[in-house]
Amino acid sequence: MAVSLIRRLIQAIFVILAMTVIVFVGVNVIGNPVDILINPDANQAERLRVIAHYGLDQPLWKQYLLFLQGLLHGDFGNSFVYGRPALGLILERLPATLELAISALLIAIVIGLPLGLYAGLYPNRISSRLIMSGSILGFSLPTFWVGLMLIMVFAVELRWLPTNGRGATAEFLGAQWSFLTRNGLSHLLLPAFNLALFKTSLILRLTRAGVQEVLPQDYVKFARAKGLSERRIIFVHVLKNLMIPLVTIIGLEFGSLIAFSVVTESIFAWPGMGKLIIDSINLLDRPVIVAYLMMMVVLFVGLNFIIDVCYTLLDPRVRLDAKA
Repeated sequence: MAVSLIRRLIQAIFVILAMTVIVFVGVNVIGNPVDILINPDANQAERLRVIAHYGLDQPLWKQYLLFLQGLLHGDFGNSFVYGRPALGLILERLPATLELAISALLIAIVIGLPLGLYAGLYPNRISSRLIMSGSILGFSLPTFWVGLMLIMVFAVELRWLPTNGRGATAEFLGAQWSFLTRNGLSHLLLPAFNLALFKTSLILRLTRAGVQEVLPQDYVKFARAKGLSERRIIFVHVLKNLMIPLVTIIGLEFGSLIAFSVVTESIFAWPGMGKLIIDSINLLDRPVIVAYLMMMVVLFVGLNFIIDVCYTLLDPRVRLDAKA
């Protein structure tokens, strides 16, 4: 198992290295930041000075090597717009996005897993069919429209929850968090539910499909023949065999929640990384764009590696294959 994990870790490093090339080249062929950084009325000498200051006069390969050198030291350069380290700007917004993504994922698991289990165990009941019909809405409804409807109903009409912002926060582990205060939690509910809607439907349908696939298996029939209680069969034999696909989906979807929460953050004015990256793209702030993309690359590669480790803990067959 150790050899297999080391091999996967090496593969992950090569994937990250390959992505540095793709991200760097892709970002550097988009627009010309000089047009934004320099006043149109500036003379040629001032223009050349700014270009040299940001290293934009260097060959592309040399810029890439300097980028790699900075990457190893956690230095992505200073933002063209804010004049501050790009990584620092992203890390400032990271707690807000993490809080939103974790809350959305918890909502999706708490709602989707039990409903999917129920729909899989009792597929012919009317309630199960209603649950599956409702899950289609989760896939079909656009995120931005659902967000606007949530604001219209719960904030404007009922006035139960606030419309935007993060609300009051409290410090924990050196960062500010909304869920630690009542006001912040009220601001968190709507965007978290909006972000969780699609993931809830995904987990629900995956759980239902897995239950219906596992129930006819011989080991479930044998467990019933031994006289085991239905509760033990469900929670030990059925759910245990659902864990690998669920771990895969939950792990990857958590990464997508962080990376693609831009729409929800924009609708609810949530001060996370999504709004920052949109502003940076509009302003061609290359250091911030590159730092954000590389953080997402490391996030997804790291999540895949963690999922591989979880496989070895959840399924003995994976450990045997690794040893072989």
